[in-house]
Amino acid sequence: MSLATQYLGLSLAHPIVPGASPLVDDLDMVRRLEDAGAAAIVMHSLFEEQVSLEQMAAHRFFDGHAESYAEATSYFPDAGVFALGPDAYLEQIRKIRAAVAVPVIASLNGTTRGGWLSWAKRMAEAGASALELNLYAMPSDPERSGAAIEEEQLAVIGEVTSSISIPVAVKLSPTYSSLPHFLGKVAGAGAKGAVLFNRLYQPDIDVETLTLKRTLHLSDRQELQLRLRWLAILSPQTRMTLACSGGIHDPLDVVKSLMAGAHVAQVVSAVLENGPQMLTLLIEGLKHFFEEHEYTSVTQLRGNMNLARCPDPSGYERVNYVKLLASWHGEAKH
Repeated sequence: MSLATQYLGLSLAHPIVPGASPLVDDLDMVRRLEDAGAAAIVMHSLFEEQVSLEQMAAHRFFDGHAESYAEATSYFPDAGVFALGPDAYLEQIRKIRAAVAVPVIASLNGTTRGGWLSWAKRMAEAGASALELNLYAMPSDPERSGAAIEEEQLAVIGEVTSSISIPVAVKLSPTYSSLPHFLGKVAGAGAKGAVLFNRLYQPDIDVETLTLKRTLHLSDRQELQLRLRWLAILSPQTRMTLACSGGIHDPLDVVKSLMAGAHVAQVVSAVLENGPQMLTLLIEGLKHFFEEHEYTSVTQLRGNMNLARCPDPSGYERVNYVKLLASWHGEAKH
């Protein structure tokens, strides 16, 4: 029996990976993640806003426009919200690479083209084994079409992949009008993998203070269903390696993600709630499933329930929506 898998051209001992989280800021915690069995370490993102703040700070002493600089910085988060500044982020990559034997995947979060993309090269030079490019755009301008936004993102991907030699995965949201079409364009821009999906945190409204509330909700297992559906649809259509991110909480969730077509399962919320030992439980549970069902490799399992191989592919398509709505036979409460 072999749990080995390939992701972004990296050879991993198994498909269970702790996803992007603040845990990587603590080097002792990173070692604990490796000791618990992490197949790779995924760093949280370096944000475009962080790089922009540093660039503005560097230039404000030379342009003489202190007032306009102060006004511009008001649009950015307080620098204190970032645990690691850009330079410290690069140093953390070096420290983690020196501390662990598994691959280290760095991350950039942004949507615009600009000088901050040069940080992808710096991350590669710092020792990152791969890069996760986290695309997150919130369309609010009615003059900008979806096609224009996608072209901008593809340009960013192209610039990043052409600037570094390490493989790039793109972390996507499920909100594209045609995700299969866009994924093909992502591959054409040079990306070697995709992470499904980015969790889009939503604001709430405090009706008494008339302010917006930012609340961080950890994932639950229900979020996995959206990932399974799109993994199953996309995996037969692409040669890119795929990561499932969101809703992984027990070994069967890992199994389902692999059956749908994932190459790795990224785990965040379950590790934050239960500690690094959660990785060990997931790995042992996956081994048990393989033994019980007589699977000998991840390759044998991967994609056996995707759209091309599933005994009932209609379950992933529109007809299942019709069947589901027609399945309710209860009575409404009065």
